[in-house]
Amino acid sequence: MISKEQFNKEIDLIIANAIREDVGDGDHSSLACIPATAMGKAKLLVKDEGVIAGVEFAKMVFAYVDKDMTVETLIEDGSQVKYGDIVFYVEGASQSILKAERLVLNAMQRMSAIATKTKQFVDLLEGTGTKILDTRKTTPGIRALEKWAVKIGGGENHRFALYDMIMLKDNHIDFAGGVSKAIQLTKQYLKDTGRDLKIIVEARNLAEIKAILNEGGVYRILIDNFNYEDTRTAVKLIGNQCLTESSGGINEKTLRKYAECGVDYISSGALTHSVFNKDLSLKAVE
Repeated sequence: MISKEQFNKEIDLIIANAIREDVGDGDHSSLACIPATAMGKAKLLVKDEGVIAGVEFAKMVFAYVDKDMTVETLIEDGSQVKYGDIVFYVEGASQSILKAERLVLNAMQRMSAIATKTKQFVDLLEGTGTKILDTRKTTPGIRALEKWAVKIGGGENHRFALYDMIMLKDNHIDFAGGVSKAIQLTKQYLKDTGRDLKIIVEARNLAEIKAILNEGGVYRILIDNFNYEDTRTAVKLIGNQCLTESSGGINEKTLRKYAECGVDYISSGALTHSVFNKDLSLKAVE
């Protein structure tokens, strides 16, 4: 996984690019009718229910836009919220609050939706010992925010991107000439380049499971699109030789059944690509 320093750099880039995209050469709506000296206060109002996420990100946005803005936090990231709750108050130059408003809302609405869905999956897995993972099926440009939201919801992050872990999927295997060949070439690549990266390999059937185990040196096997019976067989075959992960169209109805097959992890792209934004508003306080 990427370091905290790398992750923070990603967040900084997201904020800078989003403000550039939204503000351009100026927030002319505010500049036109609000004096530069005007001070104001606003509240983050919840008009939905679920898990709130993005409070700490909002503070970073406000600080980027205007270091003199202050935030009073009433509800922390990861908390359950309901309609009518006030998450925080922000005070400062009225122009600055308005400049930051849309980025804060867009981010928090999506992050809260992802955190809420993740928490639902985590609750469904309670008592099984299986953990929920996200994927790279994220919105381009804001992956760090979406993966942050998964963590807030109680899930775990898979690899961040292509560079921090090796994952040999079906196309890699086919292009390389088979699963054994793909693993052999990967091990040689890591040796030649001096890289220390964990290897995950996708298996499409039990024969590939056996081939992967025969090669060894794999961190986790992705048991992809298996039925329950074959998943149980695969877990038994793998034993404690490496970690196991189920994936492939797993949803709220099937999640626990796959967990009960004994896998260590279940990955779900739905955590980040199939959510509806939570309804939040930033309202001026008289």
